[in-house]
Amino acid sequence: MNKRITQKQEDTSFESVVSVRRVTKVTKGGKRFSFSAFVVSGDQEGSIGIALGKSKEVSSAIAKATVKARKERIKISLRGNTIPYNVLGRHGASTVMLCAASKGTGLIAGGSVRAVMEALGVKDILAKSLGASSSQNVVKATLNALSKLRSLAHIADLRGKTTEEIIKGKNVTA
Repeated sequence: MNKRITQKQEDTSFESVVSVRRVTKVTKGGKRFSFSAFVVSGDQEGSIGIALGKSKEVSSAIAKATVKARKERIKISLRGNTIPYNVLGRHGASTVMLCAASKGTGLIAGGSVRAVMEALGVKDILAKSLGASSSQNVVKATLNALSKLRSLAHIADLRGKTTEEIIKGKNVTA
């Protein structure tokens, strides 16, 4: 029974290879080549994981990264097909700005950010990558921004209030 459930989860998962790099180790006897693959994996329902896999062959590096990314998925708070509010994420010299968009806007994002949003299942978003354009750092900055998102229920739980009290409070102060 557990095997069937696992297969269903794998069937709905979305994997995207962000980058593949050839790494060279220079030794006395010559050059030794190996590969590193950076993969984004998600279920297109608000769960996402990233991983780096290394191997002597490209296909096994991608396979290792994919397995690791599936294991290390985190849940992200979404509001329908977009994010609840605008957020900024940073990693290294890369900065990513994510803006919530209305229905029908589409996925307006660059390469690495687009891969993350497709894996996450976000359909409407405006994204801008600022600073360094290293694909791994841009993906990590995007995940940093997404990890800052909180749902209304989570905020209400943190404050010890109901969601209705928080919504009422916003209307009274406005």
